[in-house]
Amino acid sequence: MEPTIGRRLVVAIDGPGSSGKSSVGAAAALQVGYRFCDTGLLYRAVTWLALARDVSPAFPHMVRGLVDEVELAPDEVGRLAHVRVDGIDHTSDVRGPDVDTAVSAYSAIPELRLALLDRQRQLASDGGIVMAGRDIGTVVLPGADLKIFLEASVEERARRRTEERRLDPNGPEAAAILEALRRRDELDSTRAVAPLKVADDARIISTDGNTFDETVDAVVNAIRDAESRQAADPEPSGATA
Repeated sequence: MEPTIGRRLVVAIDGPGSSGKSSVGAAAALQVGYRFCDTGLLYRAVTWLALARDVSPAFPHMVRGLVDEVELAPDEVGRLAHVRVDGIDHTSDVRGPDVDTAVSAYSAIPELRLALLDRQRQLASDGGIVMAGRDIGTVVLPGADLKIFLEASVEERARRRTEERRLDPNGPEAAAILEALRRRDELDSTRAVAPLKVADDARIISTDGNTFDETVDAVVNAIRDAESRQAADPEPSGATA
């Protein structure tokens, strides 16, 4: 359903790994008639391609050189949810455990983050988009009309990922997921370049104990509230500033 109030907004959703920002953001975007982009998919795609090409994070300019080979393609409802390289869909590949383990190291490369920054800002330049990631409200789109930070405990996030992959919750793979998320949280929050943190003006939504639909409703309501405020004060915020 298309929004009926005023200018179509730029919405930034941040949060740690498996906080639900991608699935929730995509569902909320669909309800309000906005486009959706999971920027983490870009980093995962470059990480997967670097692993496939045996390009180490120790060679940042070689990693940066892979960016132009990665394409985000829309799904049947327009969400930028598919990864293509050389015209081949590699979406399932970029969500594998090897990428889970390596993506933080590659994401911390300044040359890679800079190369992807312009692409993300271009996607948001026309408004009407929900963009999810780890530094959207703080670095990529500091002037976003609405900033949301999804919070969830690491145990809850590990449970969700284990369930999503249909793994034994008491098995070694589930334990490895929990440890990987803890390690990723530490790396993401302490890295020198664009660390994971809550923007000063972000709206924090805690998702522990929520159903998926409850969290989506909370995000949709936040967007509608922001649209109403924008209609009363239509001065653009300068989302890519």
